[in-house]
Amino acid sequence: QVQLVESGEGLVQAGGSLRLSCAASGRTISRYGMGWFRQAPGKERECVSTVNWSGGATLYTASVKGRVTTSRDNAKNTMYLQMNNIKPADTAVYYCAARNTAVLSTTARDYDYWGQGTQVTVSS
Repeated sequence: QVQLVESGEGLVQAGGSLRLSCAASGRTISRYGMGWFRQAPGKERECVSTVNWSGGATLYTASVKGRVTTSRDNAKNTMYLQMNNIKPADTAVYYCAARNTAVLSTTARDYDYWGQGTQVTVSS
């Protein structure tokens, strides 16, 4: 089993920056594809970004392209989400997820392990 715990700033001003961390325990995630998802009130969960096992391949949803970078440090068993020029529309609960395969995926049902989520609120 893999346990995932997200952490990072909860309240950010529009135009600012935010970094979320996802720390894994229980198993090494070095062979796992991983992703960041978010869910705003009344909306479906969407994939913000996904990264393959090495960090060499990433995908981003259109609304965050150019503002977001996902990276991972397998030695620290941790994944990161760096968001710049953050917008009120980025307000949501952010989840990290891991899947039992090395490749990335933007589909939530492809993931086997989920964190509990962390609230991010962007004030205008």
